[in-house]
Amino acid sequence: MSSKEAPTSNVVIENLREEDLAAADHVFRLAFGTFIGLPDPLQFAAGADYINTRWKTDSSAFFAAKINGQLVGTNFATNRGSVGFFGPLTIHPGFWDQGIGKRLMEPIIDCFARWETTHSGLFTFPQSQKHVGLYQRFGFWPRFLTAIMSISVQREKQTSATMFSQLSPEERGKALKACDELTDGIYPGMSVASELLGVYDQDIGDTVLLWKGAHLAGVAVCHCGAGSEAGPDSCHVKFGAVATEANSAENFSQLLDACETLAAQRGLTKLTAGVNTARIEAYQMMLARGFKTEIQGVTMHRPNESGYSRAGAFVIDDWR
Repeated sequence: MSSKEAPTSNVVIENLREEDLAAADHVFRLAFGTFIGLPDPLQFAAGADYINTRWKTDSSAFFAAKINGQLVGTNFATNRGSVGFFGPLTIHPGFWDQGIGKRLMEPIIDCFARWETTHSGLFTFPQSQKHVGLYQRFGFWPRFLTAIMSISVQREKQTSATMFSQLSPEERGKALKACDELTDGIYPGMSVASELLGVYDQDIGDTVLLWKGAHLAGVAVCHCGAGSEAGPDSCHVKFGAVATEANSAENFSQLLDACETLAAQRGLTKLTAGVNTARIEAYQMMLARGFKTEIQGVTMHRPNESGYSRAGAFVIDDWR
């Protein structure tokens, strides 16, 4: 079936169903692999899983576009309390430029309204006016670049961090509360509890907790290895941050040490993390430690404000 045979007036938007996960994964790889020009588009993000893991975290925020029963695109919203982001927005190449992306944006905006999100955004290709223009129609505006960086894992390092998976049920409850207090200090109302629990429940990584006595100084939600968003041989910091205080830089360095230690303990050879370049101190520290940029994209914000992408914020994440 070609796009000319299926006008977008026939597009049905619904929640992604479990039986459509394989098709959604296929469209995701085909779309991005085609866009960036891979010889075999289906090898895009080989060994990594962006579809099943996110659907299992919150299937109510995962949307599918179908034409005559055929899945032709998907989009997903992530709830971080007062903060939200969306993606990957993917459309089958046979249906590009048919208005399906716009249709898949509508339920995302509804999600943010329902969640009472105060700051939302996305990560996209800075060179693509088609992408930037689409999102501007919904009130998202381009700001700073986010660099997706990596470093080779050398060895375990001395660290005072513990892992969320090692805690008792009572301790996990206290840790979640401490994480919310830490992220609230960076941006009011922000929470990564849903993603943290998604990683724990699916056993696709772990969360690093950097304690200073009874005080939680840092947290890093990490995906580890094949079947997670990290992919084979890698540990990916989905979100990492230290509390805003006088020794934030020192704590950030120790949090990076702890993430590298987790990777080494899992037998992984690469640590990856995204950092918005507006968080200049964090970005410069990662460069100084030897992190190299693999890809970079522009973040778009709604409203057109910095949020927590600002100087003085020692935060690792990417809105892919």
